[in-house]
Amino acid sequence: MSHRPPLSPHDSPWMRGLYMALGFVALGLALLGVFLPILPTTPFVLLAAALFARGSESLHRYLWHHRIFGPIIQDWHEHRSMPPGIKPWAFGLLALSFIVSISIIAMLWLKLVLLALGVTLALFLWRVPVRSLTAEEDRRRNTES
Repeated sequence: MSHRPPLSPHDSPWMRGLYMALGFVALGLALLGVFLPILPTTPFVLLAAALFARGSESLHRYLWHHRIFGPIIQDWHEHRSMPPGIKPWAFGLLALSFIVSISIIAMLWLKLVLLALGVTLALFLWRVPVRSLTAEEDRRRNTES
C-alpha cells in the first residue's frame, strides 16, 4: 500500500504554515495519547496526517511511511473503517480510562466534562463502521491465531 492520497499542499504559504503548526499539535497529542489513556492516539494521528497533507508534502510522506503510524493512516485511507475485533477493545479501553479518570478527579465540574467527553468519544466510535475482512486478510488472521 504505497499509493498516496490525492491531497496536495495549500497554495498559500500562510495556510501551509497553519496546517503544519496544527499538524504538529495533533501529532503531539497523539504522542501524549500513547502514555495518557484519556487521549485517543489514532484520531490525532489521522488528523495530523490530513493537516500535513495540506501543509507539507514531506511531513505527510514521512507519516505515511512511518513504521508505526503509516499502517494506521493507510488503512483508514483505504477502508474508512475499523478492522474487525478492534471496536470492542476500543470501547473497553475507553470505558476503563474514563472510569478511572472520573473516579480519581475530585472536582464535580471536571467529572462532568470527562463524562461528556467520554460519551462523545463513545458515540463517535460507535458510528465508525467495521469492515469485513478480505479472503486474504481472513486467511492471514487464521494462520496467526
